[in-house]
Amino acid sequence: MEYVYTALLLHKAGQSVDDKSMEAVLTAAGVKPDKGRIKALLAALEGVDIDEALKSAAAMPVAAAAPAAGGSAGAEAEEKKEEEEDEEEEEFTAGMGSLFG
Repeated sequence: MEYVYTALLLHKAGQSVDDKSMEAVLTAAGVKPDKGRIKALLAALEGVDIDEALKSAAAMPVAAAAPAAGGSAGAEAEEKKEEEEDEEEEEFTAGMGSLFG
């Protein structure tokens, strides 16, 4: 997720979203950059209007999960964590098809 945040930060700051800029930001944040993940993200973002994508994402309705009766907060937190990890993996692999096809 930090790779997506890095791209968004660079875009918001008006900087070029490229591999060198992303590596610099990640390194400054204390993250060891993975060049493969950076290239995959940049490939996925190629031709994408980030401002338009953010506007359309903000316009999407968010479904609130109803609290389970008698459910534990720990189970809900674990389920949410698993969902976030699945979303993170989907974001990373979304651009992988364009690398090979």
